[in-house]
Amino acid sequence: MKLGVLFSGGKDSVYSSYLAKRQGHELACLISILSENKESYMFHTPSIEQVKKQAEVMNIPLIIQKTKGEKEIELADLEKAIKSAKEKYHINAIISGAMASNYQKSRIENICKKLNLKSITPLWQKDEISYLKELVNNNFKVIIVGVFAYPLDSSWLGKIIDETFIQEIIELNKKYKIHAAGEGGEFETFVLGCPLFKHELKIKFFRDIKEGENSWRREIKVE
Repeated sequence: MKLGVLFSGGKDSVYSSYLAKRQGHELACLISILSENKESYMFHTPSIEQVKKQAEVMNIPLIIQKTKGEKEIELADLEKAIKSAKEKYHINAIISGAMASNYQKSRIENICKKLNLKSITPLWQKDEISYLKELVNNNFKVIIVGVFAYPLDSSWLGKIIDETFIQEIIELNKKYKIHAAGEGGEFETFVLGCPLFKHELKIKFFRDIKEGENSWRREIKVE
């Protein structure tokens, strides 16, 4: 099938793309939503502008749709972007990185049904520890670009998801019930390298921003 990828640049959307391509599907285009609302219910926001560089190293066309990020209203902007992808790239399905959020999954499915497209969610209900290990084993270089839950703090920004990270997050899951893959919004990620990229992206510079007592984000620029 020809797929349109709901693409944030984080681990979930990139790994879903990787799984789909490995299964023989064609990644026809990437669809990224740039939300003005940093607390969007639907869309990842840290360093979202850098998806342009990821699209370049994946050699896949990118559709960018801006939204004010207002709850539910932002779905009209998502539908507009998906409809554009269908018309321009003749996709048959939409693939997303939804893992545990029924809110996200159901709304994507409703839009796909309306546009006569299939909705594919390769990570749905996947065991989070197994998932993190798969990222490491498949040579994904993933960094943390946002933390939004106690006891995570600015020291976690820029951390790479590796075996050490996995052990640390397992302990935090046991003690504080933090979802090991960040599916509860506890942290956000950005993929610097993976088998889909022609070469690994490098961080040109970054800026850390404190947004609350337990809320930090790292805005990066890559090359």
